[in-house]
Amino acid sequence: MEAQGRSCWIEPGPDGAVLHLRGRWRLVQLSALGADLQALADDLQDAPRHAVPQAVDGRALEDLDTAAALLVLDALDGLGAEVAALELHGFDPRLQRIAEVVRQRFAETEPQPATPGLGLIGIVGRATQQIGTLLLGHLEFFGRTVAAIGTLLRRPRALRVHELFAQLQQVGVTAIPVVALVTFLIGVVMAYMLGLQAEKYGANIFVVDGVALGMTREFSPLIVATIMAGRSGAAFCAQLGTMKLTEETDAIRTLGLPVEQVLVMPRVLALVITLPLLVFVGDVAGLAGAMAMANLNLDITPDTFMQRLHVALKAKHYLIGLGKAPVFALFIAVIGCRMGFSVSRDTRSIGINTTSTVVQGIVAVILLDAMFAVIFQELGL
Repeated sequence: MEAQGRSCWIEPGPDGAVLHLRGRWRLVQLSALGADLQALADDLQDAPRHAVPQAVDGRALEDLDTAAALLVLDALDGLGAEVAALELHGFDPRLQRIAEVVRQRFAETEPQPATPGLGLIGIVGRATQQIGTLLLGHLEFFGRTVAAIGTLLRRPRALRVHELFAQLQQVGVTAIPVVALVTFLIGVVMAYMLGLQAEKYGANIFVVDGVALGMTREFSPLIVATIMAGRSGAAFCAQLGTMKLTEETDAIRTLGLPVEQVLVMPRVLALVITLPLLVFVGDVAGLAGAMAMANLNLDITPDTFMQRLHVALKAKHYLIGLGKAPVFALFIAVIGCRMGFSVSRDTRSIGINTTSTVVQGIVAVILLDAMFAVIFQELGL
């Protein structure tokens, strides 16, 4: 029977119970409507299965919005009715469309089970898996780069000369000022710090030995490679990531051109060629800074500094420093290019991958330098 004054009631029908709705079912009345539905649910608490509504009648319904429709479906679902099979009778076409839309998306409103948090072992395992995936990706891209170099050796005319010279100018020439300035200041600091200790023993002249060996063999290659990892590695990632985002790389592939030859090889070769030259610039600038500090603070004249430098600095030391540079450059370029191609189709990914490129490049340079130190020590160099 119709409940006097209520916005909803249940009546038996030939095909099962029917829920009747009356009045305006809107968000602003949701609290009172919820109370009426709860009263019906309480009445049906111990009712048989056939008493649960299997249809909804909207003849007396004046208005309906999605919030109220969701409230009705949620109440019927709580009573055990099958929402997907509910029949809608007597609804105005506009209101029926609203009810149908809510019913179609009703399953998405179900609360999702909370994902259990990872413990310490889970966090370590996930991080290990991510690092392994990253390293495998770098290894695969390194193999493709080596294959592209082999192709270039067989067919030198495949080299994009114009792009190579553009990258040489961008990677090498424009980097000279910052490399010279940083290494000059490092040379000044090294000479000053070594001089503070050497003066205590009257061994000022040996500052030249320490600066010459440290700067040419370790500090200049490491510092210059770190600068280039943050400068050129990040630039490679940002450039290639932007090209992927704007679908320029897809256009290159559509034209049948190998992306490795068009985009990767000019950048890799430019960095491999210029990094040893920049390390040489760093050697000269670092020694110049040390010489200036020695003249000002240690009473070592430039002439005396140069004479001692010829005695203390053997050719193998700066050759070792220069020999590290191409290896550093290859790894920095491979990481930068690979992370650029790993950018997803959104601008946020460019920033994330560029930051990751800088971190990975610096870590790779430090690890490689440590490996070189161990190998040269074992070889007695």
